[in-house]
Amino acid sequence: MSLPDVSSGPDVERAGTGRAAATRRRPFALLGSELGLLFRRRRTWAMLGALALVPILIAIAVRATTGPDRGGPAFLGDITNNGLFVAFTALTVSIPLFLPLTIGVVSGDTVAGEASHGTIRYLLVAPTGRLRFVLVKYVGTVAFALAATLLIVLVGAAIGALLFPIGPVTLLSGTQVGGWSYAGRALLLALYVAMSMLGLSAIGLFTSTLTNVPVGAMAATVVLAGASQVLDQLPQLDWLHPYLFSHQWLGFGDLLRDPISFDSFGANALLQLGYVVVFGALAYSRFATKDVLS
Repeated sequence: MSLPDVSSGPDVERAGTGRAAATRRRPFALLGSELGLLFRRRRTWAMLGALALVPILIAIAVRATTGPDRGGPAFLGDITNNGLFVAFTALTVSIPLFLPLTIGVVSGDTVAGEASHGTIRYLLVAPTGRLRFVLVKYVGTVAFALAATLLIVLVGAAIGALLFPIGPVTLLSGTQVGGWSYAGRALLLALYVAMSMLGLSAIGLFTSTLTNVPVGAMAATVVLAGASQVLDQLPQLDWLHPYLFSHQWLGFGDLLRDPISFDSFGANALLQLGYVVVFGALAYSRFATKDVLS
């Protein structure tokens, strides 16, 4: 896990004062500055590149190890019959580990990274306001989650079309839809997965306000993501499962039926909204009383 790209010292101070000046000039400058800083970092592109490798490696592995006369799991047969399933398989593989890992890194660095570099004071002197600061940091994490899921879907569709035949897709309900119709469903899947990361993003934002050490906040967020999934697998805690933020992560089957049902989408949205409200409020409460100007 790499450290933030920006080092401490005079360069950081100049960057902080520059962002503060831009914030005074334009109402939405802080959000633009945050998104620009996030997506200019080599670490961000390295994580996106690693996520893009997931569908590529899956497609290459299936292409190299399966054939008309070889067996294997059903989903591998789906990929060999239709390359559009690469995107779906890559999303399913990425949800338990790879996406939470990258979201934990980005969200854990939101406030703690600025605190470790000493740039918060310049942003708040702008004046930015602490509530606006917290909201902008959270929106930046959400933007990364959306970009990551869309990247997996797009790369999966591209490599699937390159290595396998493309044709009508058989949905879970047994009906077939054309490639363009499935593309729309794939985008809905990406939105579902990105929405599934909203609760974890809020938790990461909160942990980031508790420390000035970004690596600590990153690690805590990733560990909580793993712990939630472990608890969700214990039948003794079935009463707790509906309240775990990871409980609906793989519940996108309704989007692959005909007609589309948005029941799981709505349930997941409500669950994630609860975590956003609770941990967003905790993050702001902690940051509002945090001494960042000394």
